[in-house]
Amino acid sequence: MTAKGCTARLLSARDAKTLDAEAVSWGFDPFALVEAVGRACAHILAERFRDPLAGRVAVAAGSGNNGADALVTLRALILEGMIRPESAAAVLTRPSPPGERSPRARAVESLRALGVPVLVWGEAGSASALAGAALILDGIAGTGLEGPLRGNSLEMARAVRGSMLVSIDMPSGLFDGWKAGMPLVHAASTLAIEPLKAALYKPASRIAAGTIIPVGGIFPGTLAGRFEGPELVGWEAARERVAPVRSDAHKYGRGVVEIRAGSPGSAGAACIAASGAAAAGAGLVRLLVDESLYPVLGAAAIAGAPGVMVAVAGSPADDPERFRPDAILLGPGWGRGGERLVPLEQTLEQEARGIPVVLDADALALVKGRSFQGNAILTPHTGEFIAYTGIPQEDILADPPPFLLETARKVRGIILFKSHVIYVASPDGRLGILDGMAPVLASGGSGDLLSGFCAALAARQHAEGAPACDGYNCAIASAALLLETARRIGRRFAGPLELAGVAASVAGEVWL
Repeated sequence: MTAKGCTARLLSARDAKTLDAEAVSWGFDPFALVEAVGRACAHILAERFRDPLAGRVAVAAGSGNNGADALVTLRALILEGMIRPESAAAVLTRPSPPGERSPRARAVESLRALGVPVLVWGEAGSASALAGAALILDGIAGTGLEGPLRGNSLEMARAVRGSMLVSIDMPSGLFDGWKAGMPLVHAASTLAIEPLKAALYKPASRIAAGTIIPVGGIFPGTLAGRFEGPELVGWEAARERVAPVRSDAHKYGRGVVEIRAGSPGSAGAACIAASGAAAAGAGLVRLLVDESLYPVLGAAAIAGAPGVMVAVAGSPADDPERFRPDAILLGPGWGRGGERLVPLEQTLEQEARGIPVVLDADALALVKGRSFQGNAILTPHTGEFIAYTGIPQEDILADPPPFLLETARKVRGIILFKSHVIYVASPDGRLGILDGMAPVLASGGSGDLLSGFCAALAARQHAEGAPACDGYNCAIASAALLLETARRIGRRFAGPLELAGVAASVAGEVWL
């Protein structure tokens, strides 16, 4: 598996097939590779799925190596004594042609020799063999799939619904060109062979993979590392992208964040964003608000975020010479009226001079059609990205990378795309993916919190004298902090201010 603190590169299906071919040219026998996959998957199943293994176990196997992987996994479970041959069954999409000596054909021979019933879909008992299983291993289709499931493969995919289902490598039906509405197996878990496939993390299909369990030790790292692709980033790797606060730091050395947010009816967004900036370690957070909101937000800051300074925008307290920001956040609950255009222009002038700017919520609507000077981080959720670009929802959720990278290049800014899978795209072509699937974050305010994290980390970089703010790594670390916070909260509901409190503890563990 990927070493702790490292990132994993995700492969396209084309690169995965090239990897298979190059592994053979390196002297890795295809039969040995399938055997290694099967044994590794069997060990994981024996460790994590002991209860379902006590019942009947069936394999739904296609005609390629993915089917072979699933069949060899079943054989390994039998040889390890985890299941008995009479408690197992294999159902094939088609029989092996006479004389075929492929890994799949050999796996079928060995299972029959062990006494395992091997059936072809459509034969008597084939449907009941799947329907009556406590655990089904899905090997119907793998990375060789180039279009929607058809024929026996489609019928078998429909037949495995409702069972405890574990897919091998990818849920059958998923491929690089998959779109919503195409047939797709929905698995409880996916034993994903490293290097993992980028298609697993498409937002529109991510739920079909269930819990993704990486299976390593199959391909040599020196070979797999030759392929470029999006990076899958977890907390262990992301947190290393932000340096700890120096022991001799003062508040200005940790960065000054200026936030312009809030409007009647949306005052809470401003408070949450400010709390996020404080939680992520900014040395000073200044919240500039409309005069009508000052009594409310001033009191809220004292109660919920006592380190946040609140001032009326445009008043003598709004003094850019006294409090020079290291990063500026615009937008949470800010409104889109014409009165916002002057501070917006002033902020973009500072972005052009090298001050990091985070644009969220209403600010995204105000900057539509603009481009930046490489110092902006835009944080749209799906609806905001659709409004910002005009790209249809089904297209962006089916395959975000090309749209996000093109938008990042066009506007010369970082795009932090918020969904249950988070994407970060940079104008220089870097693309990061963070696997979310954290329903605790599906509530109002979590996006405001994330924008505050981004502003704090960008401010810290700027204050520490970095030649340029690396907005990509700030966005990656901020998104990872939010997801790690959700993981610490666990499976219960929590409000954004509680999330901010937990985030402060998480951030303090690694950056103080």
